[in-house]
Amino acid sequence: MNARLEVRHVTRRFAGLVAVRDVSFTLAQDEILGVIGPNGAGKTTLISLVSGTIPPSEGEVLFQGHPINRLPAFRRARLGIGRTFQIMQPFPGLSVQDNVAVGALFGQGGGESELAKAREQARECLDFVGLGRFAGQRADELGGPGRKRLELAKALAMKPKLLLCDEVMAGLNHVEIDEVIGVIRKVRDQGISVLVIEHVIKAIKSLSDRLLVLHHGEKIADGAPDAVLSDPAVVQAYLGKRRA
Repeated sequence: MNARLEVRHVTRRFAGLVAVRDVSFTLAQDEILGVIGPNGAGKTTLISLVSGTIPPSEGEVLFQGHPINRLPAFRRARLGIGRTFQIMQPFPGLSVQDNVAVGALFGQGGGESELAKAREQARECLDFVGLGRFAGQRADELGGPGRKRLELAKALAMKPKLLLCDEVMAGLNHVEIDEVIGVIRKVRDQGISVLVIEHVIKAIKSLSDRLLVLHHGEKIADGAPDAVLSDPAVVQAYLGKRRA
């Protein structure tokens, strides 16, 4: 497998709490990896370790074969690692288009050097995620589903090679979830590797090529969705509790 991302024995401690413990996995080019687990399992911490907003206490993260542990988040972004955030915070007062243009100015290789080109790229990303008609609206006037799509558009404007999605389907209805799944599949079809954290099991099963399950910060399963979701350890730790 040609790995775009390699996480090797990564651990993250916060004082006495171990949020992620000895987690290893790979993510191939053109692959969608779903990450599931109970609340507090370490999923968002794992994304933060990859994106660079927090450093690992132990272990190593490699992007396209190169170690990136010592690189700050902005350097990783310019290498081609983009992410969405679970707590959506658009730039207040800016239009939807200019929120996305910020991502274009900041992205891979240093981003666009001209605002006009950044806005043009932003419009393309908004059309891609289905927000084009809201380009001139203030971003803080968008509802929840619109803000989810805005997060995707901002990340895509950075021209990532790896996209990290933190619960981009949370709070959406079935139709909206299907639409976001379609967008993420189109992202993958452009050659972008995708890591998705999600609690909607039906959605993450249909979307992902592989599933990785975290429980108490540890990896308890990694493999094909059907096999993982029928794993007794996964059922006991996660699915059984959700169905109880």
